[in-house]
Amino acid sequence: MRGKRVVLFAAILLAALTLPQGVRAADEDIQKKVDALSKEVQVLQQQVAQSKEGKKSISDWLTIGGDYRLKVDSLRGKVADFHQFTGFDPSTGAPVIGPLQKEFTVKNDSILTNRLGLNLKAKATRNVSVTTRLLMYKTFGSQDDSAVTGLQSSDQFGNRVVTPFFADRVGVFDGTQGHIPGDGKLTVDQAYVTWANILDQPIWFSVGRRPSTGGIPTHLRQNNEKPGVGGIPGLLVDYAFDGAALGYAPDIEALPGVFAKLCYGRGFENGITANGGNGLKDTEFLGISVTPYDTDRLYLNVQWDRGINMFDQPVIPGKSFFGFPVEPRVDLGDIDWYGITALSTMKNIGPGTLNLFATGAASITHPNDKRTLVTPSFPGVGLLLGPGESQSSKTGEAFYVGGRYDFNKSRTKIGAEYNYGTKNWVGFVPAGDDLLTSKLGTRGSVYEVYVIQELNAAPLSSYFAKTFFRIGYQYYDFQYTGSNNWIGAPVKTSDLANPQNAQIFVPLKNAQDLYATMEVKF
Repeated sequence: MRGKRVVLFAAILLAALTLPQGVRAADEDIQKKVDALSKEVQVLQQQVAQSKEGKKSISDWLTIGGDYRLKVDSLRGKVADFHQFTGFDPSTGAPVIGPLQKEFTVKNDSILTNRLGLNLKAKATRNVSVTTRLLMYKTFGSQDDSAVTGLQSSDQFGNRVVTPFFADRVGVFDGTQGHIPGDGKLTVDQAYVTWANILDQPIWFSVGRRPSTGGIPTHLRQNNEKPGVGGIPGLLVDYAFDGAALGYAPDIEALPGVFAKLCYGRGFENGITANGGNGLKDTEFLGISVTPYDTDRLYLNVQWDRGINMFDQPVIPGKSFFGFPVEPRVDLGDIDWYGITALSTMKNIGPGTLNLFATGAASITHPNDKRTLVTPSFPGVGLLLGPGESQSSKTGEAFYVGGRYDFNKSRTKIGAEYNYGTKNWVGFVPAGDDLLTSKLGTRGSVYEVYVIQELNAAPLSSYFAKTFFRIGYQYYDFQYTGSNNWIGAPVKTSDLANPQNAQIFVPLKNAQDLYATMEVKF
């Protein structure tokens, strides 16, 4: 019976492939069915072979893959005129402000990094699978994160001092492990169980360390496959969450690929406290994601997320600023995010395929009456609130557009992207794949162009295996301080000469990153 089905599917596939090229180009549904039938034929052939042998192969239940990346970055940046906030006077608690530092240039001519990922997916029982991704990411010649976290200098005793540029690069913390160069240890980036077809319905439940990084449309410049139902739009969230999702994917003819899911994540665990507590609460995240249309030609998504009890800083063991250990002291309130994403893939446009995308988002803060960095003579700062500023909600906006053209014959891919964030834009994207700072959390503009060249070699280990080189250039134009940070009020970079606008972080006014990679996916 299986042999007859194989022959039948092969006949259908052959008939479909004999259609004129113009017809196939005009009807993506036929092409999609042909691809699906081809894969099913391969599966059935394997089943027939196994039934003859009377045994199962390990590939029936376990899939192994991964990726390796060598990356070389050349960084340049220009620091604005500014006053440095250097701590508090121990006798009065008043902030200590340094003298005006005139504009200067910072650079790292070459920084090399290694990144290794290992992927395993096991089918445990019917409809239940376990997905795991392990990551190692380190800088050549370093066993910590100091090379990428900030400006290098020395104190009066000759000790090495690192002053951060951005809040998302102050060090490696829970949601960025494996996504920022660190100590070279293999960490667990993803580990989750998925239970599908619950009650024989198109419902699934997934729990564990989530696939919540590298979302649509950031997969284009990374030359990855489009994330499936587990992915999250990259402009709203790029963070390795521990949490869960409940999804539903009904079969609606007018809405191919439609699905919706409810997501939950925990961003900070406060631990055990006495009845009175310690002034902190767990940081929680909720989200509703609806994808009403998902085909090769068009993908649409709308999403809402809420961060509840946002911590004032993440836990980073061994790090300290101004004598304080880097760990949460207070929660500052809540943040809502709203976003919409569209992605289109158009085949047979000239000699290749054109991919276009546009995504927009808004962030709305809901601060409480708590403040961080409070001393007897300093009122502290809050959720997008400066010292002494009254409690008020702030709204920020961002958009991200771009495209990539793929030349089919030469396997060359050329891409260009642009993103912009307003003064009060708050992104939750600290795991973004950018060495300097996650570009999608920038308050200002970021321009990026890149070229990908794949080797013309048949994959051996998996359907998506490939080897390629990528060369790209990023230019950041920071219009306001506080990119990738929700603590304190943003300040225009041209106004930083005023000592009342003293900064904890070193404020860049612009930056450049010229990079090249060699990548193998297996």
